[in-house]
Amino acid sequence: MIDAAKNRVILIVEDNIDDFEAVESAILNTGNFAGLIKRCASGQEALDILTAAGTGPHSAAAQQPSLIILDLNLPGLTGLEVLERIKSDGRLQMTPVVVMTSSTDQRDINACYRAGANAYLQKPMELDRLFSSVSRLTAFWLDTAILAV
Repeated sequence: MIDAAKNRVILIVEDNIDDFEAVESAILNTGNFAGLIKRCASGQEALDILTAAGTGPHSAAAQQPSLIILDLNLPGLTGLEVLERIKSDGRLQMTPVVVMTSSTDQRDINACYRAGANAYLQKPMELDRLFSSVSRLTAFWLDTAILAV
């Protein structure tokens, strides 16, 4: 039997390296994630990786993420634009996308849910709250929820 946890990929779309490293550390500190964490520093980079063609065990198609954590404020394409493109792509639309951002603007929240976000979280500024939030997030999406394939 294949250990599904080892085949999981989390894609974090975050331009700020400090924020990425904090979220990555929080995921790794849960102690129950043995998969792969990938980072994209821009929305365009994320879309390029997610829509890359190819076959084989190392192709983008073979390593589609189990979960995408998406910052809203990205250089170039915004997180909202990336979300809209993901959710309009038949190959990607079932992938859970959690928007994790500093914005609490209700217009941003509503726009993300209208575009198909699976959840919207405010990025906690305190490290212990961030770790707790990310731990609950990954526990739900990777351990509790049954994901589409």
